[in-house]
Amino acid sequence: MHGSVQPDPIRSPALDELARNGVRHGFFTRAGGVSQGIYRGLNAGVGSHDAKENVAENRARIAAWLGVAPQRLLSLYQVHSADALVVREPFAPGERPKADALVTDRPGLALGVLTADCGPILYADAEAGVIGAAHAGWKGALTGILESTVAAMEGLGARRERIVAVLGPSIGPDNYEVGPEFVERFAAADAANAAYFRPATAPGHALFDLNRYTLDRLARAGVAAQATGRCTYADEAGFFSYRRATHRGEGDYGRQISAIVLEDR
Repeated sequence: MHGSVQPDPIRSPALDELARNGVRHGFFTRAGGVSQGIYRGLNAGVGSHDAKENVAENRARIAAWLGVAPQRLLSLYQVHSADALVVREPFAPGERPKADALVTDRPGLALGVLTADCGPILYADAEAGVIGAAHAGWKGALTGILESTVAAMEGLGARRERIVAVLGPSIGPDNYEVGPEFVERFAAADAANAAYFRPATAPGHALFDLNRYTLDRLARAGVAAQATGRCTYADEAGFFSYRRATHRGEGDYGRQISAIVLEDR
């Protein structure tokens, strides 16, 4: 798989439906990259300790698949915030604004989010010609990144009832064990959040369903959302996983990218 020359991203049928409107997207896996060792495959993480030239080559391949020049594949310095950024032009070389979502109405700008267990969400209102990409781990999802991405898209003319949103590969509920303080934080935010937890083997610990939590938050925001249903932790051949790397004491980890673009026409 890792020897394949070209990336082979997972695609969502719901977003593929919008291809005729010029929306192109991919939830990229480890396939098609040049990185080695713990980063083996298509590591797109500028913030990782992988060789910079390998990351640059991987990102160039991703950009080519999306039909844009490498400098037009945009990604952020992600900080688990609820901040969504409107972008209208490429970032300056080496610039990575601190935020956790990108939205645009400009063709030819590929919006990317990097993940290694957190949820990547790609959004599109094809009629308005507005797209978005959000990085949602538990903290971003809890504090509102999903909704702030929708609001930023609305600021560019999108309408939430027309937005298609898809949650890409992220850590599944069987592999996301959390401690009691985590459960308490969610319970304090909303008592109904108890529904997203089930007991784990360790006393006081629970398994958290980040995917369902994310989809339910989007549904409550009035956005039709679905998930690819792939678990980053369980599928080592397919995905990088922060938690898996941590459990193995590997010290660092690669990041996959999920990206969406309005094609220049």
